[in-house]
Amino acid sequence: MTDLLTSIQAALGLPHTPIPFTDRGALPSAFAVTDLACASMAAAGQAASEFIRQQTGHLPAVEVDRRLASFWFSNSLRPLGWQVPPLWDPVAGDYATEDGWIRLHTNAPHHRAAAERVLGACADRAAMAAKVAQWTSTDLEQAVVEAKGCAAEMRSWAQWQQHPQGLAVNAEQLVHFLDSPDENAQPWQGSVERPLAAIKVLDLTRVLAGPTASRFLAGLGADVLRIDPPTWNEPGVVPEMTLGKRCARLDLQEPADRAVFEHLLKDADILLHGYRADALENLGFGSERRQQLAPGLIDVCLNAYGWSGPWQNRRGFDSLVQMSSGIAEAGQRWQQVDKPTPLPVQALDHATGYLMAASALRLLSERLRNGRGSSARLSLARTANLLIEHGPGTNEALRAEDEQDQGLLIEQTPWGPAHRLQVPVKISGTPIQWALPATELGSHQPQWA
Repeated sequence: MTDLLTSIQAALGLPHTPIPFTDRGALPSAFAVTDLACASMAAAGQAASEFIRQQTGHLPAVEVDRRLASFWFSNSLRPLGWQVPPLWDPVAGDYATEDGWIRLHTNAPHHRAAAERVLGACADRAAMAAKVAQWTSTDLEQAVVEAKGCAAEMRSWAQWQQHPQGLAVNAEQLVHFLDSPDENAQPWQGSVERPLAAIKVLDLTRVLAGPTASRFLAGLGADVLRIDPPTWNEPGVVPEMTLGKRCARLDLQEPADRAVFEHLLKDADILLHGYRADALENLGFGSERRQQLAPGLIDVCLNAYGWSGPWQNRRGFDSLVQMSSGIAEAGQRWQQVDKPTPLPVQALDHATGYLMAASALRLLSERLRNGRGSSARLSLARTANLLIEHGPGTNEALRAEDEQDQGLLIEQTPWGPAHRLQVPVKISGTPIQWALPATELGSHQPQWA
């Protein structure tokens, strides 16, 4: 555990201070998922604590609860009398090929359409399985990717180490920081209780990793505005991930909406984005343009497969990176079963999200000190390396969840009332709490509060 935290602290430039982890047990897994949950959350908490020390001279204590951290890496929402929609599209999942296994990610309608352009229309998993079985894993992965879909062949860690993309990711830093020459000196307007009050976070991320980061920043008082394209939806995760945020829609292909976006960006302190490496560039909002529009901007971005190598612009998600990097294959051997066995939670997403939040806090500290903007780049594949290299997990089970684990407040969401689990990270004097309940995408105007 300590070496995971130490590696993360080193990558973020945080002091190598031990942080206490309370409670016992872990998520049973081939890898140390609970250790990763605790270490990444501890780093985000420590970055907040160091941020407060820089502004006030006082360093708050930080601790993380192992059980609650494990639960939050799955989900934190406990609906009262209603259900969150299913996370996965009916045909998403793992399929046996002629020579191995492949995972198809079809949650977005256009990704499902891409898979069906290659395989033909499939009404259900049985129809999909029959068609997949006629392909080799490598050929099908390539065909789906070329059709602008999302797929990943199951590889072992040893195979990933030999793969050009695995080699590229190995050479990357866990967090790659880059200074920007432009300045925008602004005084701190927060407090120990709400350290990020008046900080504007423009969130262009989807699904889990980036939204985990913006949810944490919102919990420290930041004004988070999430922007989605007009037709995007992710019903299985919206109630979990929009906590504390306002959510609007813009079409960056439309001149009027582009003008609104530029106006929002000019006032933003932090931009979070999780597009493929070339996507914002192709929209005319590459890094130079972003710096022009918003001097002093803190620009924190992630992608699936890393920022160099042949796959840097490939679409990907946590479950696909687990297949590519050897995690699902190691899980299969660990469980002694005949099919891919992923981590019990989407730990690459959640961990990378907390590392993004910690990066944003580190860069905000720097900007308050010297007035300069800067950027940080992270990837799910590099976080996967961190987890795999840390070594095996454990079978020591967690004590089952009970009502004591839930917060007292009832969150009034558009879908119905719900409890949230108590927050795993404690920062003394700085309660992590959210002013807004979870909300539907597109339920607000695209403007700052």
